[in-house]
Amino acid sequence: MPLLSLRKVSKAFGAIVIARDLNLDIEAGSAVGVLGPNGAGKTTLLGLVTGTVAPDAGEIVFDGRTLGRLPPEARCRLGLSRAFQVPQPFGEMTVFENLVVAACFGGKRTQRDAQRRGLEILADCGLEARANTPAGRLTLLDRKRLELARALASDPKLLLLDEIAGGLNQHECEDLVALVARVNASGVTILWIEHVLHALLSVVTRALVLYQGGFIADGDPHEVLKQPKVAEIYMGIEADA
Repeated sequence: MPLLSLRKVSKAFGAIVIARDLNLDIEAGSAVGVLGPNGAGKTTLLGLVTGTVAPDAGEIVFDGRTLGRLPPEARCRLGLSRAFQVPQPFGEMTVFENLVVAACFGGKRTQRDAQRRGLEILADCGLEARANTPAGRLTLLDRKRLELARALASDPKLLLLDEIAGGLNQHECEDLVALVARVNASGVTILWIEHVLHALLSVVTRALVLYQGGFIADGDPHEVLKQPKVAEIYMGIEADA
């Protein structure tokens, strides 16, 4: 049974159709990338899964449970966690405090257990030296690391990543990609939206292309990028990447 299933999911904002009878299965332990031009609805797709956007029709099933109108915080406690394109930490709290809050309220841990988990994640994400730094004072790379670390603190089964490599230089991007790869290798399923193609292709083994409300390609990432329709949509993207 897939970890995540979308069944005939539709969503439109007025005349703009984001999803039209979308069907999708994501297997546990996999790493899947979602591509598409700006405005295709990729971020809205993550919102549909995490509950910040309500579908107009269809159903979403996670780990055998139909989510219905379940709110985002309840979905998080089921094992759905998201790292946003623009990091959104509690700026006045330290890095460690941000992780403890996520572990307590997202991961349903006791305070002592949340503190233990926070220390583990600090080490995993290379944030030990920033543990007592207010989150609002971090560099862009460390804010992105913290955004990912907070998502991990809630003990996700499925981690949704939204453009987390954007704005990073080559070395910083490599560090972040290595961290995502380790997370996936630990058994966490990844669903990743990304325009930095070399980052995405370093991790995912399956790629989907979202365009005009539907998936127009699905398969091996390198083969997907060779498809004529995908090349037409992404004219010039290889040079940018």
